[in-house]
Amino acid sequence: MPAFTTNQWAILFLVLVLGWVLGLASRSGGARWKRALAAEREERAIERERHAQEIAALNTRIVDLEARPVPVAAPVAALDPRAETPVTGRAKSDDLSLIHGIGPVGERRLNEQGIHSYRDIIALDANRKSALESRVGAPAGTIDQDRWQEQAIALEERGVDEHRRVFG
Repeated sequence: MPAFTTNQWAILFLVLVLGWVLGLASRSGGARWKRALAAEREERAIERERHAQEIAALNTRIVDLEARPVPVAAPVAALDPRAETPVTGRAKSDDLSLIHGIGPVGERRLNEQGIHSYRDIIALDANRKSALESRVGAPAGTIDQDRWQEQAIALEERGVDEHRRVFG
């Protein structure tokens, strides 16, 4: 077996030292990556827990909503659309969307505010008009400008055909 020369021993020593230095350098960098990985895993665990709590709360809400009784529509008492309902004793809703400037969305908003019939619109005074306009999100003066009350009178007294003839 051949013997190592001095140069070969020096090279072997330098390789060992270089390997040792690189090992130490990679350890400190590795620790940094390990800390970052641990922090990321912790954040993900917290996020999973938060999502699980949100889902549990939503599922509880669904169970509560499903447990509520479903309202049953009252039977129709008569063919007259303005006849009183047997349950509430209140006149049935008129088709407020026929009034130009209201439309289906406006009708829903008016119904939410307790306006269900042409008579309700006819009965509005100046204060109630401005309050209603602000509650349904209509610009001030819309009721007068679009002549809702005149249209409601035409629909109430003369019917849809006369309303279409006069208001187009």
